[in-house]
Amino acid sequence: MSEKREEILRVENLKQHFKLGSGRNKMYNKAVDGVSFTIYKGEVFSLVGESGCGKTTTGRTIIKLYNSSGGEAFFHGTRIVSDVKAAKKTHKENMAVAKAARDEEKEKLKLSLEKQVINKELYMEKLAEVDEQFNTAKNASLEVYRLAKKDKKFEKNVSEHATDAKKNLEKFPEYNEINEKYDALNVSLTDEYEVFKKDVDRSQQALSSMSKTDKDAYQAAKEKHQLLVEKANNASKELKLNKIRRKQDLSNLQYGIVHENKLLMRKMQMIFQDPIASLNPRMTVKEIIAEGLRINGFKNEKVIDDKVKEALKTVGLVPEHASRYPHEFSGGQRQRIGIARALVVEPSFIIADEPISALDVSIRAQVINLLNDLREEKGITIMFIAHDLSVVKYFSDRLAVMYFGKIVEIGNKDKIFDNPMHPYTLSLMRSIPQPDPLFEQQRGKTERYNPQAEHDYSKEGPELREIEPDHFVLCNTEEYKKYKKQAGK
Repeated sequence: MSEKREEILRVENLKQHFKLGSGRNKMYNKAVDGVSFTIYKGEVFSLVGESGCGKTTTGRTIIKLYNSSGGEAFFHGTRIVSDVKAAKKTHKENMAVAKAARDEEKEKLKLSLEKQVINKELYMEKLAEVDEQFNTAKNASLEVYRLAKKDKKFEKNVSEHATDAKKNLEKFPEYNEINEKYDALNVSLTDEYEVFKKDVDRSQQALSSMSKTDKDAYQAAKEKHQLLVEKANNASKELKLNKIRRKQDLSNLQYGIVHENKLLMRKMQMIFQDPIASLNPRMTVKEIIAEGLRINGFKNEKVIDDKVKEALKTVGLVPEHASRYPHEFSGGQRQRIGIARALVVEPSFIIADEPISALDVSIRAQVINLLNDLREEKGITIMFIAHDLSVVKYFSDRLAVMYFGKIVEIGNKDKIFDNPMHPYTLSLMRSIPQPDPLFEQQRGKTERYNPQAEHDYSKEGPELREIEPDHFVLCNTEEYKKYKKQAGK
């Protein structure tokens, strides 16, 4: 079923290794070590696990707050994170194979020439063909490597399409559409202005020839004339505004084409965990929310004001809150401001990094319901990072369980909650508090997951395997057979 749905984000073998120390003491903390998953349009995909398992680091690497150590990520079908090291390694391997094949072919041709199987002319011709094949393979492999290096700086890339927009915007169809639209408006506004101008001239003549003895009639005529003058002035202003709007729309068109990669990344936004630390205390709510708009090229203050007010209304706040500072709000309200900041640029995908962990229980439900409404009303896809499994069970469609930088179980929420298989997932499930004081007193301490005691990977390492449809578990062959038998019960 999920295969038929539209793919929003695909992550392949993502890695984030942090260097610790230097020289001989240099070590690497593998915060994220080969994570792969796919998120589909309109769903809530949850990433769960204990603190320090790599959930937040995964989210920050996807949104490019961290430069990845390896792996790839595709957003709306476009590669936004590339693995340059892997591409370089593959290029070297391809070159080694191509050189070996070229040398082998050249050796065969040399032997054929020595044995007089072929003449000198044919030998030279075949030799040129071998070199041409090698150069073709080299260029193809080098292009893949160059593309990986280019995608590493995804947002700064300027395509040929964007270069054309800078030099020759007139050849784009959208340019003609905008001009045709404003040309038609200009004709209608000019006609309207001419009509009002004629009416004003006639009214002025009538007013000049009118006797002032009848004060009431003269005053009524004067007011009518002033009304016509006002309409003519408004029509004249609209004509001038029409020129300004045309210029703004053409500028926005050029900006959109030139910064298409930047605008794509704008569709991905993040809600941070700490509603206090994530807001600048020196900025008003309006400045905080509008910052994203200004960064993305919005300059019209009226448009910015309207978008900020709309974002505040969406998250349950009022426009009057825009002039206040973060310290004047409660924790739940601050988190709503953080959500409004993410929503103001109209994203299609939101990474919610434990947005409720710092809030009171009563406020958590409000924030979760708000996110649910955004998903249903605006069609926003959400990657929900959390460690509270009870919230995940209520809120998500699919989930992945992380442990020490790796995904140990991933799939449909109901299948994992109904039939958890990996020992770490079972340990997390057992730790969910139950609303039964007697049960909580009797069950005692939850046993912690111990990988050394649970697994023997000395002979064969684990990999994610599909135990049942849309349910994958990290296991080796022996464990796979056990899990398959368990799933079949």
